[in-house]
Amino acid sequence: MATIIVLQDGQHLGPARLGVTLRDHGFKLDYRRIDRDGEAAVPPDMDGAQGLVVLGSPEVPTEDLPWVTRTMDLIRQAHEAEMPVIGLCMGHQLIARALGGEVEKLPKMALGFEPVELTVAGQTETMLAGVPWSVPMFQSHEHHVSKAPPGATVLAKSATTPVECFKAGIRTYGFQYHFEFDRPGITRHLSSLKKTHSDLSLTLDQLEGQLAENYALFARACDRLCINIASFAVPFDRLLAV
Repeated sequence: MATIIVLQDGQHLGPARLGVTLRDHGFKLDYRRIDRDGEAAVPPDMDGAQGLVVLGSPEVPTEDLPWVTRTMDLIRQAHEAEMPVIGLCMGHQLIARALGGEVEKLPKMALGFEPVELTVAGQTETMLAGVPWSVPMFQSHEHHVSKAPPGATVLAKSATTPVECFKAGIRTYGFQYHFEFDRPGITRHLSSLKKTHSDLSLTLDQLEGQLAENYALFARACDRLCINIASFAVPFDRLLAV
């Protein structure tokens, strides 16, 4: 059974629908909880694993905390070994930094549903097959990838975020939007944010309105993306070899 290392920083920031899909496709998930174990949660290498998922975090992606530095080292190892590397939100930003891209703070926090448009390259990308060329995605970030890594291909963009998704090398993908969240997870996330941010531009009532309008299309697109990741990220011959 192929093992995927999952770096998680917070109870409500788990892999959710992506984790369920990976398990349903026969992957074993090796959870590493940064919020509990700090730097020690990040393994020194990818020995015994066939892939890496780096999830979001409430920390600042441009601050070189010990676990951040160690995570970027692990990202580079997995990337250079041509293993699948999937980053979401801050994970997306750390992949960019690890591979030579740039991350900056937004003038205003991106929060709530926003249309994400596939670029021409994204429209023909296997990992995004079946995902609409324009789809509302749930956003929650104060920083963004302002410059993709050298040689990377930008696959999606939005009005607030020019690099919503990129591909670097063969199997390294970063996603700024939270395609992993299910409906209860989105509500829990906003409730958690309200404990630390007193000036949010989105209320729970407003979120419910956005969910009513956008969730059905969002969920279909995100389910398809998760299936694509589980189906195409790890080559079949590698699965047979483990």
